[in-house]
Amino acid sequence: MDESKKKRLDDEVVKQAKKSMDTLFDYLRLKTVSAQHLTIPETVRFVSELLKGLGAEVKVLDDLGGNPVIYGFLAADERGNKEKTLLFYDHYDVQPPEPLDEWHSDPFEPTVKDGILYARGTADNKGTLMQRLAAIKALEKTDGLPCNIKFLIEGEEEIGSPGLPAYLKKYAELFQADACIWEFGNKDAAERVELFAGIKGSAYFEMSTKSADIDIHSSLAAVIDNPAWRLVQALSSMKNQNNDITVEGFFDEIEEADAELLQTVRGIPFEKQALVDTFGLKRPLITEARGEVPQDALMLHPTMTICGMISGYTGEGAKTVLPKEAMAKIDCRMVPGQTGEHLLKCFERHLARHGFSDVKIELIESQRAFFSDIHDPFLKLVKETAEQAYQSEAVLNPTSAGTGPMYVFNEYLHLPIVSTGVGWAQSKAHAPNESIRIKDYIDGSLHMAYLLTEFANR
Repeated sequence: MDESKKKRLDDEVVKQAKKSMDTLFDYLRLKTVSAQHLTIPETVRFVSELLKGLGAEVKVLDDLGGNPVIYGFLAADERGNKEKTLLFYDHYDVQPPEPLDEWHSDPFEPTVKDGILYARGTADNKGTLMQRLAAIKALEKTDGLPCNIKFLIEGEEEIGSPGLPAYLKKYAELFQADACIWEFGNKDAAERVELFAGIKGSAYFEMSTKSADIDIHSSLAAVIDNPAWRLVQALSSMKNQNNDITVEGFFDEIEEADAELLQTVRGIPFEKQALVDTFGLKRPLITEARGEVPQDALMLHPTMTICGMISGYTGEGAKTVLPKEAMAKIDCRMVPGQTGEHLLKCFERHLARHGFSDVKIELIESQRAFFSDIHDPFLKLVKETAEQAYQSEAVLNPTSAGTGPMYVFNEYLHLPIVSTGVGWAQSKAHAPNESIRIKDYIDGSLHMAYLLTEFANR
């Protein structure tokens, strides 16, 4: 791109990014919490109108159940490359805002302080969608769209995308593209832009046991078994104090990383102190006791996490009660090869073999892991254009420690995927006081404009 063209594009992108903030605020005010079935129809209309405002062909796909999937298409300008198509994946749903008492402002009333925008959905992922639309608007205002653009915007990402596979299977031809930009990304504590070319899988389970029809006076604990203790004992049989997962067969499906991937993973920067400071960690990292490389653990090792436990009385003061039941929520971040269905069978066998046949386990949702081909030139292009736009180093991670429906995209669309977004090291996605920095929002819009321009010419 020559300098005069670049200057004109830069100025227009900055203009459109700033202009889009009011619309972003309106988008963030929509309480689109999929877990609570809130504001879905209103948000679908809002997003559809945003795309139509850019001149996009829009289809709301709602014939297969679940929250609607929004399709958008923008054709390349007559001077652009009509043979190249980039697909953007985004989602319009957000996480619940709880715990509300930890927010410094209303989670659904956008608040700007010191150049930081606070609201639920800023980083994950409403801000990222608006950033992309600002870049497209700027390109339309300058030299036109350099390539075809498609959008797939779903409304169930925050609950595991249960309906998406059916829509991708039926509408695979509609969403065909040459490459895909995913929905999240951030700057790390050292101000490096983090990009992700893959994602871990996730299997979410509910474990429960029940010993009576009602809660019981705790004096009878001398003769009546306690379901909370039963559940704790069952859980402790699955993972020991060294954080070894001890469930038979848990690791059987794993596809081992080759030497090249392992070398790439170990070359990714890891900022231990930033992790400690960001979350106020009170315990040493478990990789230290285990003698593991943190990058290996984050990207290549599966996990088993107790996400929450409920049993008996947890209110203020004392209530001497023997609970009637106990329940725990568990997630396992999976690596390539693993499936939630296999892990469920492993857990069921483990519980039976260890004398916990009364403890029931149910698979709530499952998504498989996916890694893009690290040699695909699209990955290099995303990194190069990020560094140009942000004027800082970009780190291309082979995978993310988080989860999303990348695997099913590859299953039906067969295309390289890289994730990038508007977050920063303190974005706190999924937590109270979620935020983005406005400068990152503008720089990210530049990144999308540069990427679309260069993508059309490669």
